[in-house]
Amino acid sequence: MSNIFGSRAKRGEMAISERELSQMTRELEELHESTFPQVRKTLEELTTSLGHVVSQPSTRRGFFLGAAGAAALGAAAACSGGSSSSSAPAAPPAAPPPPAETYTGDLKVVALATALENLAVTAYGTALKKAGAGELGTVPPAVATFVQTAMKQHTDHAQAWNAVLSKAGKPTINDAPLSITQDQVSMLSKAKSVADVAKLALNLEDIAAQTYTFATANVSDAGGIMTAATIQPVETMHAAILNFVLGQYPIPDSFIGISKTLKPDTLTVK
Repeated sequence: MSNIFGSRAKRGEMAISERELSQMTRELEELHESTFPQVRKTLEELTTSLGHVVSQPSTRRGFFLGAAGAAALGAAAACSGGSSSSSAPAAPPAAPPPPAETYTGDLKVVALATALENLAVTAYGTALKKAGAGELGTVPPAVATFVQTAMKQHTDHAQAWNAVLSKAGKPTINDAPLSITQDQVSMLSKAKSVADVAKLALNLEDIAAQTYTFATANVSDAGGIMTAATIQPVETMHAAILNFVLGQYPIPDSFIGISKTLKPDTLTVK
Protein backbone atom coordinates (compact mmCIF):
# COMPACT_ATOMS: atom_id res chain seq x y z
CA MET A 1 0.00 0.00 0.00
CA SER A 2 2.79 2.43 0.88
CA ASN A 3 4.38 1.80 -2.54
CA ILE A 4 1.13 2.82 -4.21
CA PHE A 5 1.00 5.99 -2.15
CA GLY A 6 4.66 6.67 -2.90
CA SER A 7 4.00 6.36 -6.63
CA ARG A 8 1.12 8.80 -6.38
CA ALA A 9 3.35 11.31 -4.62
CA LYS A 10 6.00 10.98 -7.31
CA ARG A 11 3.36 11.87 -9.90
CA GLY A 12 2.56 15.02 -7.96
CA GLU A 13 -0.61 13.60 -6.41
CA MET A 14 -1.58 13.70 -2.75
CA ALA A 15 -0.92 10.33 -1.10
CA ILE A 16 -3.82 10.47 1.38
CA SER A 17 -7.49 11.26 1.00
CA GLU A 18 -8.88 14.76 1.51
CA ARG A 19 -10.97 13.41 4.37
CA GLU A 20 -7.87 12.13 6.15
CA LEU A 21 -6.00 15.40 5.60
CA SER A 22 -8.96 17.44 6.84
CA GLN A 23 -9.13 15.36 10.02
CA MET A 24 -5.39 15.79 10.64
CA THR A 25 -5.68 19.54 10.09
CA ARG A 26 -8.49 19.78 12.65
CA GLU A 27 -6.36 17.88 15.17
CA LEU A 28 -3.44 20.19 14.40
CA GLU A 29 -5.57 23.25 15.08
CA GLU A 30 -6.83 21.74 18.32
CA LEU A 31 -3.25 21.16 19.44
CA HIS A 32 -2.28 24.73 18.61
CA GLU A 33 -5.33 26.28 20.27
CA SER A 34 -4.84 24.23 23.42
CA THR A 35 -1.15 25.08 23.81
CA PHE A 36 -0.78 28.61 22.44
CA PRO A 37 -2.45 30.44 25.37
CA GLN A 38 0.21 28.92 27.63
CA VAL A 39 2.87 29.98 25.14
CA ARG A 40 1.66 33.58 25.35
CA LYS A 41 1.63 33.48 29.15
CA THR A 42 5.11 31.98 29.32
CA LEU A 43 6.46 34.53 26.85
CA GLU A 44 5.06 37.34 29.00
CA GLU A 45 7.13 35.98 31.87
CA LEU A 46 10.14 35.57 29.58
CA THR A 47 9.79 39.18 28.43
CA THR A 48 9.81 40.39 32.02
CA SER A 49 12.88 38.31 32.81
CA LEU A 50 14.86 39.34 29.73
CA GLY A 51 13.75 42.94 30.06
CA HIS A 52 15.17 42.99 33.58
CA VAL A 53 18.49 41.63 32.34
CA VAL A 54 18.66 44.04 29.40
CA SER A 55 17.86 47.05 31.57
CA GLN A 56 20.78 46.47 33.94
CA PRO A 57 23.13 49.50 33.68
CA SER A 58 26.27 47.43 33.80
CA THR A 59 27.67 43.93 34.05
CA ARG A 60 30.67 42.65 35.95
CA ARG A 61 32.65 42.70 32.72
CA GLY A 62 31.47 46.25 32.05
CA PHE A 63 32.51 47.29 35.54
CA PHE A 64 36.03 45.97 35.09
CA LEU A 65 36.30 47.51 31.64
CA GLY A 66 35.13 50.80 33.09
CA ALA A 67 37.63 50.56 35.92
CA ALA A 68 40.39 49.77 33.48
CA GLY A 69 39.38 52.78 31.39
CA ALA A 70 39.44 55.03 34.44
CA ALA A 71 42.90 53.77 35.38
CA ALA A 72 44.12 54.42 31.85
CA LEU A 73 42.74 57.95 31.95
CA GLY A 74 44.43 58.53 35.31
CA ALA A 75 47.75 57.33 33.93
CA ALA A 76 47.38 59.58 30.92
CA ALA A 77 46.64 62.57 33.16
CA ALA A 78 49.71 61.84 35.27
CA CYS A 79 51.89 61.65 32.18
CA SER A 80 50.51 64.95 30.90
CA GLY A 81 51.74 66.67 34.04
CA GLY A 82 55.41 66.13 33.07
CA SER A 83 57.72 68.41 31.12
CA SER A 84 56.35 69.35 27.74
CA SER A 85 59.81 69.56 26.23
CA SER A 86 60.44 65.85 26.73
CA SER A 87 57.00 64.58 25.78
CA ALA A 88 56.90 61.40 23.70
CA PRO A 89 55.33 61.36 20.20
CA ALA A 90 51.57 61.03 20.25
CA ALA A 91 50.32 57.46 19.81
CA PRO A 92 48.20 56.74 16.74
CA PRO A 93 44.44 56.77 17.40
CA ALA A 94 43.02 53.43 18.45
CA ALA A 95 40.84 51.53 16.00
CA PRO A 96 37.13 51.96 16.72
CA PRO A 97 35.56 49.03 18.58
CA PRO A 98 33.37 46.65 16.57
CA PRO A 99 29.66 47.50 16.64
CA ALA A 100 27.79 45.93 19.51
CA GLU A 101 25.49 43.03 18.69
CA THR A 102 21.81 43.89 18.73
CA TYR A 103 20.70 40.44 19.87
CA THR A 104 22.72 38.66 22.53
CA GLY A 105 22.25 35.68 24.82
CA ASP A 106 18.73 34.26 24.88
CA LEU A 107 17.52 37.19 22.76
CA LYS A 108 19.61 35.90 19.86
CA VAL A 109 17.75 32.60 20.03
CA VAL A 110 14.46 34.53 20.16
CA ALA A 111 15.53 36.47 17.05
CA LEU A 112 16.46 33.21 15.31
CA ALA A 113 13.09 31.65 16.13
CA THR A 114 11.27 34.74 14.84
CA ALA A 115 13.18 34.71 11.55
CA LEU A 116 12.57 30.98 11.08
CA GLU A 117 8.83 31.35 11.73
CA ASN A 118 8.73 34.23 9.22
CA LEU A 119 10.46 32.05 6.63
CA ALA A 120 7.78 29.38 7.09
CA VAL A 121 5.06 32.04 6.70
CA THR A 122 6.72 33.22 3.48
CA ALA A 123 6.95 29.65 2.17
CA TYR A 124 3.31 28.83 2.81
CA GLY A 125 2.18 32.23 1.54
CA THR A 126 4.12 31.72 -1.68
CA ALA A 127 2.57 28.27 -2.08
CA LEU A 128 -0.91 29.77 -1.81
CA LYS A 129 -0.07 32.41 -4.43
CA LYS A 130 1.31 29.79 -6.81
CA ALA A 131 -1.79 27.65 -6.28
CA GLY A 132 -4.03 30.63 -6.98
CA ALA A 133 -2.13 31.30 -10.19
CA GLY A 134 -2.57 27.69 -11.32
CA GLU A 135 1.17 26.97 -11.11
CA LEU A 136 0.80 23.83 -8.97
CA GLY A 137 -1.79 21.97 -11.00
CA THR A 138 -4.94 20.82 -9.23
CA VAL A 139 -4.77 21.69 -5.53
CA PRO A 140 -7.31 19.80 -3.38
CA PRO A 141 -9.26 22.09 -1.01
CA ALA A 142 -7.99 20.12 1.99
CA VAL A 143 -4.40 21.00 1.02
CA ALA A 144 -5.24 24.70 0.82
CA THR A 145 -6.88 24.51 4.24
CA PHE A 146 -3.82 22.83 5.76
CA VAL A 147 -1.50 25.43 4.23
CA GLN A 148 -3.63 28.29 5.56
CA THR A 149 -3.76 26.67 9.01
CA ALA A 150 -0.01 26.07 9.20
CA MET A 151 0.71 29.58 7.94
CA LYS A 152 -1.53 31.11 10.62
CA GLN A 153 0.18 29.10 13.35
CA HIS A 154 3.63 30.16 12.19
CA THR A 155 2.37 33.76 12.11
CA ASP A 156 1.13 33.42 15.70
CA HIS A 157 4.52 32.11 16.80
CA ALA A 158 6.42 34.88 14.99
CA GLN A 159 4.23 37.60 16.50
CA ALA A 160 4.67 36.15 19.98
CA TRP A 161 8.46 36.04 19.65
CA ASN A 162 8.51 39.57 18.20
CA ALA A 163 6.61 40.78 21.26
CA VAL A 164 9.50 39.54 23.39
CA LEU A 165 12.02 41.46 21.26
CA SER A 166 9.92 44.62 21.31
CA LYS A 167 9.41 44.62 25.08
CA ALA A 168 13.12 43.96 25.59
CA GLY A 169 13.85 47.12 23.60
CA LYS A 170 15.14 45.32 20.52
CA PRO A 171 14.10 45.74 16.85
CA THR A 172 11.41 43.32 15.77
CA ILE A 173 12.12 40.95 12.88
CA ASN A 174 9.51 41.03 10.15
CA ASP A 175 11.34 39.11 7.44
CA ALA A 176 13.66 36.11 7.36
CA PRO A 177 17.28 37.28 7.76
CA LEU A 178 18.78 33.80 7.59
CA SER A 179 21.59 32.39 5.50
CA ILE A 180 19.23 29.69 4.13
CA THR A 181 16.43 32.03 3.04
CA GLN A 182 17.55 32.78 -0.51
CA ASP A 183 18.00 29.12 -1.41
CA GLN A 184 14.67 28.10 0.13
CA VAL A 185 12.75 30.84 -1.68
CA SER A 186 14.50 30.02 -4.95
CA MET A 187 13.58 26.33 -4.72
CA LEU A 188 9.99 27.19 -3.85
CA SER A 189 9.70 29.46 -6.88
CA LYS A 190 10.54 26.44 -9.07
CA ALA A 191 7.91 24.14 -7.50
CA LYS A 192 5.41 22.81 -10.01
CA SER A 193 3.16 20.54 -7.95
CA VAL A 194 1.65 20.00 -4.51
CA ALA A 195 4.26 17.30 -3.88
CA ASP A 196 7.09 19.72 -4.72
CA VAL A 197 5.76 22.27 -2.22
CA ALA A 198 5.15 19.58 0.40
CA LYS A 199 8.77 18.40 0.19
CA LEU A 200 10.13 21.93 0.65
CA ALA A 201 7.70 22.69 3.47
CA LEU A 202 8.59 19.39 5.16
CA ASN A 203 12.27 20.34 5.17
CA LEU A 204 11.45 23.70 6.80
CA GLU A 205 9.21 22.06 9.41
CA ASP A 206 11.96 19.56 10.24
CA ILE A 207 14.41 22.44 10.61
CA ALA A 208 11.97 24.29 12.88
CA ALA A 209 11.23 21.27 15.07
CA GLN A 210 14.92 20.43 15.47
CA THR A 211 15.87 24.06 16.13
CA TYR A 212 13.33 24.23 18.95
CA THR A 213 14.69 20.95 20.28
CA PHE A 214 18.18 22.45 20.26
CA ALA A 215 16.86 25.60 21.96
CA THR A 216 15.50 23.65 24.93
CA ALA A 217 19.07 22.67 25.79
CA ASN A 218 20.75 25.97 24.91
CA VAL A 219 18.47 28.67 26.31
CA SER A 220 19.18 29.70 29.89
CA ASP A 221 15.78 31.16 30.83
CA ALA A 222 13.24 28.62 32.08
CA GLY A 223 10.43 30.44 30.27
CA GLY A 224 12.30 30.25 26.98
CA ILE A 225 12.90 26.54 27.47
CA MET A 226 9.22 25.96 28.21
CA THR A 227 8.13 27.99 25.17
CA ALA A 228 10.44 26.10 22.81
CA ALA A 229 9.26 22.79 24.25
CA THR A 230 5.60 23.82 23.78
CA ILE A 231 5.94 25.04 20.19
CA GLN A 232 8.10 22.12 19.04
CA PRO A 233 5.27 19.51 18.99
CA VAL A 234 3.20 21.79 16.72
CA GLU A 235 6.07 22.02 14.25
CA THR A 236 6.55 18.26 14.51
CA MET A 237 2.86 17.71 13.71
CA HIS A 238 3.17 19.97 10.65
CA ALA A 239 6.01 17.72 9.51
CA ALA A 240 4.07 14.53 10.24
CA ILE A 241 1.10 15.68 8.16
CA LEU A 242 3.37 16.62 5.26
CA ASN A 243 4.96 13.18 5.49
CA PHE A 244 1.49 11.63 5.19
CA VAL A 245 0.71 13.86 2.19
CA LEU A 246 3.85 12.56 0.51
CA GLY A 247 3.19 8.94 1.44
CA GLN A 248 6.25 8.90 3.71
CA TYR A 249 4.63 7.56 6.82
CA PRO A 250 6.43 9.00 9.84
CA ILE A 251 7.84 6.52 12.30
CA PRO A 252 7.61 7.83 15.87
CA ASP A 253 11.03 8.64 17.27
CA SER A 254 11.87 8.65 20.96
CA PHE A 255 14.13 11.64 20.33
CA ILE A 256 13.96 14.37 17.70
CA GLY A 257 17.32 14.77 15.97
CA ILE A 258 19.22 18.04 15.73
CA SER A 259 21.16 17.49 12.49
CA LYS A 260 19.06 20.16 10.73
CA THR A 261 19.20 22.66 13.58
CA LEU A 262 19.77 26.31 12.71
CA LYS A 263 22.32 27.85 15.06
CA PRO A 264 22.21 31.53 16.09
CA ASP A 265 25.08 32.34 13.71
CA THR A 266 22.65 31.55 10.85
CA LEU A 267 21.13 34.99 11.50
CA THR A 268 22.38 37.54 8.99
CA VAL A 269 21.61 40.47 11.30
CA LYS A 270 23.67 41.27 14.37
